[in-house]
Amino acid sequence: MSRTWPWEPSVAWWPATLEHGDLVLRPLRWSDASAWADLRRRNQDWLRPWDATDPDGGTRPTFRHMVFSLNRQARAGHCLPWAIAVRPGAGAEPVLAGQVTVSTITWGAAKSCSIGYWIDAGQAGRGLVPQAVALAGDFVFGTLGLHRVEINIRPENAASLRVVEKLAFRDEGLRERFLHINGAWADHRTFALTREDVAGSFLERLQSTTM
Repeated sequence: MSRTWPWEPSVAWWPATLEHGDLVLRPLRWSDASAWADLRRRNQDWLRPWDATDPDGGTRPTFRHMVFSLNRQARAGHCLPWAIAVRPGAGAEPVLAGQVTVSTITWGAAKSCSIGYWIDAGQAGRGLVPQAVALAGDFVFGTLGLHRVEINIRPENAASLRVVEKLAFRDEGLRERFLHINGAWADHRTFALTREDVAGSFLERLQSTTM
């Protein structure tokens, strides 16, 4: 039986939880509201230079509305909005530490997506974001069957550039005034991988570049 255009996923894959060691990627929950607000408040100076903003001056949605909207988009096959949570010790409950979001999922002939992320400054430098991106990459290539994943980064964001370096993403060059960031249109560098580039898994790719 042939598939109709555009091709869409044939199975439900959200909600999904992924784990690797002490790292857990899980859907955001309404019960995360207080922890999420505290995390964003403590990290506002750390995140402000890289935060997307509305060029039309709109206000941010409430946390409850954001979670409802993201989960609705995920069930429709448009995004994967994971919370990054970390276990502080063996057997401990994972603590909210950031987000990694697979967005702009495109089906049909493209079968592509983008990945964005942010992490608590207190957790930065531990290799959590490269692991989170690797888990997300393995899910979109393996479970969703997508063909291409890209990450767009401000040229001056050294910490984020280190993430794509560890995962050996291909640098595809500069996209001028690509996204509205911190109140202005900002240039970004685009990094990408296709399924042909990844022999094995993203996690294996990460381990091979960090050994």
